[in-house]
Amino acid sequence: MIDFGIEFVPRDLYWKTTFYAIQAEKTGFNTLWVTDHFNNRNVYVSLAIVSAYTDKIRFGPGVTNPYMAHPIVTAQAVATLNEIAPGRVLCGLGVGDRTTLEMVNMKPSKPLATIRESVRIIREISSGQNLEMQGKIFAVSGAKLNFRTPSKIPIFVGAQGPKMLALAAEIGEGVLINASHAQDITRAMEFIKEGVARKGKSIEDLEVAAYTSFSIAKEQKKAVKAVIPVVAYIVAGCPESVLQKHGISLETATKIRQAIIQARWKDAFSQITNEMVEAFSVCGTPEIVVEKVSDLVKVGTTQVVAGSPIGPNIRKSINMIAAEIFPHFGSEEEEKHD
Repeated sequence: MIDFGIEFVPRDLYWKTTFYAIQAEKTGFNTLWVTDHFNNRNVYVSLAIVSAYTDKIRFGPGVTNPYMAHPIVTAQAVATLNEIAPGRVLCGLGVGDRTTLEMVNMKPSKPLATIRESVRIIREISSGQNLEMQGKIFAVSGAKLNFRTPSKIPIFVGAQGPKMLALAAEIGEGVLINASHAQDITRAMEFIKEGVARKGKSIEDLEVAAYTSFSIAKEQKKAVKAVIPVVAYIVAGCPESVLQKHGISLETATKIRQAIIQARWKDAFSQITNEMVEAFSVCGTPEIVVEKVSDLVKVGTTQVVAGSPIGPNIRKSINMIAAEIFPHFGSEEEEKHD
């Protein structure tokens, strides 16, 4: 049985994000991720409010990064959330959005070492341990929380490139693959299996999530129009190797990134082609979306995250996913009773 997650960007008033979270839980989503960017509302404030109005859905930052926030601060935040909603909290960690980091002159240097050390800090500090660590990036001397978190917090590492995918599988409880196309997930699984083997654990012990840019609507044109701004950000931040696989030049991606940084939205969005939408999103009518999700499941995905924008109307799109997508991916037991 496939799990379904959903991503919310807290650009709206807090009560809207909370309303959508309640709706997502009631309609059957398993996991809720809230993005962490400085230009939106704070991820942990948003999640804390969500926790008070939901009962069972798992949730966490999806994803935070160690360049804007020291991992010990992240550990403190997720441990506090886990005290509020025991056993429901996850921590999504990644290098961060290249375009957003450039806006504040942050350089995502030594990403592999940074993520490896960050995972250790978050895991040990959030577990209540006293940490002594002298790493290549971080030094921690005798740091410890003054409160106990009631349960282990699973860490999901966001990844796209080969080395990060392998590292994510090696050190994380889950991998958030920043991809929407089955071709990219198939390639990612090769490196994920390398990371699992390196650690000596089973692939069945790992949650593998396709963290997609998702847009569903009754009309194809409306679904595409809604997803174009998100695809623009994805292309702008993509590694060159991924761009090449989809026939997109680095020059084009650079032009889109510069337009976004300079808030020239029309220039950025006008360069997004149908081929880019196909490569970097799960987008379309319910029939098309069912086919694309099926393709993701076939290549090893255990969770599909309906990421931003979800659709042209978030409330309607959540209901559409539940009514027209979920029934195609029920458990074997459910199918026996149909």
